[in-house]
Amino acid sequence: MDDVLISGALAGFGIAMPVGAVTVMIVTLSAQTSLRTGLAGAMGTATADGLYALIAALTGAALAGLLRPVAGPMRWTAAVVLLALAAKGLADAVRRSLDPGSVRQVEEKRPFSVYLQFLGLTVLNPLTIVYFSALVLALRNDDWPPMGGLMFVVAAFAASASWQALLAVGGALVGRALTSDKGRLGTALVGNGVIIFLAARLLLGG
Repeated sequence: MDDVLISGALAGFGIAMPVGAVTVMIVTLSAQTSLRTGLAGAMGTATADGLYALIAALTGAALAGLLRPVAGPMRWTAAVVLLALAAKGLADAVRRSLDPGSVRQVEEKRPFSVYLQFLGLTVLNPLTIVYFSALVLALRNDDWPPMGGLMFVVAAFAASASWQALLAVGGALVGRALTSDKGRLGTALVGNGVIIFLAARLLLGG
């Protein structure tokens, strides 16, 4: 049992820890709005990781093989979504810098929609299902208990959720440290600039 839980936790951290566009978005979101909003995005991403881990545990390489032919269109879709979100983030930051009173309004209406947004964006990454499928195939053996697959999924989700939550907390701390209007605008410009760069890499197939 311990081996399965450890394997699941390592798998969850392995997919969550590499810095990518979603990582930057979670940190930037918390810095620009609130910890609650950042955590909503973090849990959306962790939920997608958990769902893909579940699918991988149930189907192994079969679904990964089905997704490979559409990996290109999914990558392009993800890139377009990232560019749109970055553009909106920059526009919101500029608006907040001109009207600081609008920040609270943005915070209060976002969490659930942000959760769905990050869930959908993370699901668009076909590499996640390939990653989990490969891990399940490599790790699964006759020593796994009857509920080994479920235990693997729970451990993977918990690991991903804890890392994404840590990113949100870090972003909130940065946001509190940069309380001036110029500080908030600066973090938005840098964070969304990185997102645009990463989206461009997706479009170029890098």
